[in-house]
Amino acid sequence: MDLYDVLGLKRGASSGEIKRAYRHLARRFHPDINPGDRAAEARFSQILFAYETLGDDDRRRRYDQTGTIDRPPVAMSFGFEGFDFSVEVATSHEASTFGDLFGDVLQRGETPAGSGQAARGSDLHATVSLSFLEAMHGTERHVTVTRFEACRTCGGVGAVPTPDARCAYCRGAGALRSSRGHMVFAKPCVHCGGTGRQQRAACRTCGGQGVEARVESVAVPVPAGAHDGMHVRVPGKGHSGPRQGPAGDLYVRADVAAHPVFRRDGDDLHVSGPVAVHEAALGARIEIPTPFGAARLRVPPGTQSGQRFRLRNRGAPSPRTGARGDLVAEARIVLPGIVDERSKELLREFGRINNEDVRKDLPL
Repeated sequence: MDLYDVLGLKRGASSGEIKRAYRHLARRFHPDINPGDRAAEARFSQILFAYETLGDDDRRRRYDQTGTIDRPPVAMSFGFEGFDFSVEVATSHEASTFGDLFGDVLQRGETPAGSGQAARGSDLHATVSLSFLEAMHGTERHVTVTRFEACRTCGGVGAVPTPDARCAYCRGAGALRSSRGHMVFAKPCVHCGGTGRQQRAACRTCGGQGVEARVESVAVPVPAGAHDGMHVRVPGKGHSGPRQGPAGDLYVRADVAAHPVFRRDGDDLHVSGPVAVHEAALGARIEIPTPFGAARLRVPPGTQSGQRFRLRNRGAPSPRTGARGDLVAEARIVLPGIVDERSKELLREFGRINNEDVRKDLPL
């Protein structure tokens, strides 16, 4: 038997490739994932032994040079006969194997031991497109997301009841032993809680993680005054945490289209208002558009083109507080069309009466 073939690797594979191959195969053939499958147990034993040999630099070097195995591969028999984890004292290298890799295979997604809390699920992100007026008034959008939710088979626990059986990891002893130098340590088996018996098996539907993927349409309330690039948070609509952990959130980015008339600056809105010549000269009250209906603006006599006027509380609402910004209107004087001789004569007479040099302040 070639240990490299067992892990699906070529000779010369790096230590990282060996570890990744072991983790991938262990998740597939682990007895908790395949309860009662003796062939899977035997395959897992071979995978574990291959990793223990190739993952240790000295043992791997001897194996590469001689092609022999340091010790009889007792763990390669069907099941775990002759490979008693409770009585065999692991070397320091093997001790790290059990602590790191079994924990990674079986407890992926959990918080560190002793935290007392299940891991929170990750957040999701999406984008919705809005018109300028939809953003001003507020609206609701639906986004379709694929998210992890609690497994319907095991209720998010990650395990299902199984007939009472001896723990396959500690062989019923309830403890695992390891060595560090001349010291031998024993600790309760994490797989059976130190009881030596297993009454639950990993859920086949979710692979022991407690979550499964589902497609869901989520309603996203967009508040009035939403601006381009703003993120709307929908609590609890991210991925559910593994093994009954709390769900993350869904963050939806608002992509707001530009408007041909209005320009937004913070919560203020800017608009250009056309003003006739006689209105600018004599003063007038005119109507200017806003996203919420027309507003009346007083144009004082002598208004110049480009002059700005501020209308309080006529701008965009704040998406947080609802308070409105201001509307800034810029006067844009529009010349009338001259259609008859009478109009021309009146303009000539106006020029003769008001013959002020309008270009006197220009630098020469």
